[in-house]
Amino acid sequence: MSEQERERPTDQTGQEQGQEQEHQAHAHDQARRKEAAAKARLVFRDPLDQQSRDDTDAGWSEGSGAGGSGGRGLDWYLSQRPPHHGD
Repeated sequence: MSEQERERPTDQTGQEQGQEQEHQAHAHDQARRKEAAAKARLVFRDPLDQQSRDDTDAGWSEGSGAGGSGGRGLDWYLSQRPPHHGD
């Protein structure tokens, strides 16, 4: 077998491997593009179909201290009084 005949199958195998790697890279690129397109897709939903936090009673009765004032005493209310209300 001559030296050229030995190199030929190696070259073909190398070409086949290169083509296979190129095919895999192309398939990977297509999958990545498809995934990116799925993430970028806009979804229009009616916001009124979902219940918001404001629609529930959560937080209204929690932490009620003295007389349902939420733990805020007279000092806090007096400190929050606007200046135009006087002393």
